[in-house]
Amino acid sequence: MDEMIIRLDAADRAELADLADAVGSTPETVALEAVRARLRAERARVGAAAGRLAERHSALLKRLGS
Repeated sequence: MDEMIIRLDAADRAELADLADAVGSTPETVALEAVRARLRAERARVGAAAGRLAERHSALLKRLGS
C-alpha cells in the first residue's frame, strides 16, 4: 500500500480525532473512508455526466464509430 501524508492544521486534526473517537475508529481510518467516499461520489458524478453526453450526442458517436 502506498503512503500519503496529509497536512492538517490543529483545528482540523482535533476535529478528525474527535470524530474518530465518537465513531470508535482511528483518525487514519476515518480519513481513508472519507477519501473513498469522495472517490465513489466523483466516479458516479462523472459517469452520469458521460452517460448524458453520450446520449445527447449518440448520433454523432455512431457516425464517428462507423
